[in-house]
Amino acid sequence: MTSFDRRSLLTGSLVLGAGSLALPRIAFAQGAGNRNLLFVLLRGAADGMAMLAPVGDPGFDSLRGASLADYDGAPRIGSFFAVHPALAQIAIAAEAGEVVFVHAAATAYRERSHFDGQNLIESGGTAPYATKDGWLNRLAGLINEGAPAPLRALAIAQAVPLALRGSAPVSNYAPSALPQASEDLLARVSQLYGADTELGPLWARALETKAMASDDGLNNLRDASAAGELTASLMRGEGGARIGMVELGGWDTHANQRGAFARSARQLDALLAAYKTGMGTGWSDTMVLVATEFGRTARLNGTGGTDHGTASAALVMGGAVRGGRVIADWPGLAASQLYDGRDLAPTIAMESVLAGAVAEHLRLDPARAMARLFPGRDAVPLSGIVRA
Repeated sequence: MTSFDRRSLLTGSLVLGAGSLALPRIAFAQGAGNRNLLFVLLRGAADGMAMLAPVGDPGFDSLRGASLADYDGAPRIGSFFAVHPALAQIAIAAEAGEVVFVHAAATAYRERSHFDGQNLIESGGTAPYATKDGWLNRLAGLINEGAPAPLRALAIAQAVPLALRGSAPVSNYAPSALPQASEDLLARVSQLYGADTELGPLWARALETKAMASDDGLNNLRDASAAGELTASLMRGEGGARIGMVELGGWDTHANQRGAFARSARQLDALLAAYKTGMGTGWSDTMVLVATEFGRTARLNGTGGTDHGTASAALVMGGAVRGGRVIADWPGLAASQLYDGRDLAPTIAMESVLAGAVAEHLRLDPARAMARLFPGRDAVPLSGIVRA
């Protein structure tokens, strides 16, 4: 694996100012040819300095000395960064050149509220609650332009995540503990709704969704591996979804971060490993984007945790990713280099990471993608993420 890449100095510079696994909420959309895109949102502000530790920075020992032993023998990317040992399968994929980390990244948000920060990273607006739709929905709309049929979006969740809300059509499906309806009942309802111009198409879409999900996959959605397998089962093949979203909570590590972060990291690692395996030959046409609303404080607090911070790390994973490296304009961890004297300073716009990766993977014009997905941004989309 290579050392870190200061590409962000040129192409992505920042211009604008817990516990156990809950059932991941999953959302998908169909379209985009044979290329798949999965967006994984880590809710709770995942600590990028724990995910990818800057062990080569002398300031890391003074700020995180209590956790330094966690990285003894951990996979390295160059001599400067160490991958958290709980991300074992992600590290193997990075060694194979299928993962690129982007460090010291942040959205334009600076106030450290989970609700506001998550709203901004999902909506892609210039301020929290300023935009009602989500950037993934706008991506679906962008792909729809000129397409013979509109791209469909599907949320497997109790509610469609904000990132997928908007003018592009969206339906949702959630696992249920209720007994399964009999085939006879489904047939009778189909006859009842068949002639209705509004209910008929909606019912047909619901039956199609049920067939895609399969009873076995939904009933076994109990852990991260099952979630990854289910995600892949819904996205692979000609009839699979093309744009997806998974939300994982448990990253708000105010106390005992070493244990709490490791548990959440293992869940993320298992989910992505199962998803990669499940995609089979489709992995070569798949990209996974992993991001969080903001980072954590650089220094551990008195309870061994971290509080709400600013910059974090994102990762891009996939069969066509030019990986095995870290993209970063590393800001340093000396007291004078920290943002507000407490946080990892942001040096690259998260919006440039998302827009640049999506544009390269889906073969969109980068400037147009940035303008549509994250309007009002003055950041340049990141480039060079996908192998030529």
